[in-house]
Amino acid sequence: MVKRLEEQEQMRGGIIIPDSAKEKPQQASVIAVGNGKLLETGERAALEVKAGDRILFGKYSGSEIKIEGNEYLILKEDEILGVLE
Repeated sequence: MVKRLEEQEQMRGGIIIPDSAKEKPQQASVIAVGNGKLLETGERAALEVKAGDRILFGKYSGSEIKIEGNEYLILKEDEILGVLE
């Protein structure tokens, strides 16, 4: 489960882009992780990410959920493009 990081507002050529026209950020902070993918052998694959990591993910990845008024994204580990340091 990840929470999208808000991008800093940018002005291009002096034009302010309204919120409705902005794209959603593709960076997120990992809030929680599961146990790992279940392999055919019955073992669990070790996860490469942990809570607190900053990640990049694809534009149409994951499923959006809302918990107590906060928006989160549920991703599979293979939908993560990279970990930022």
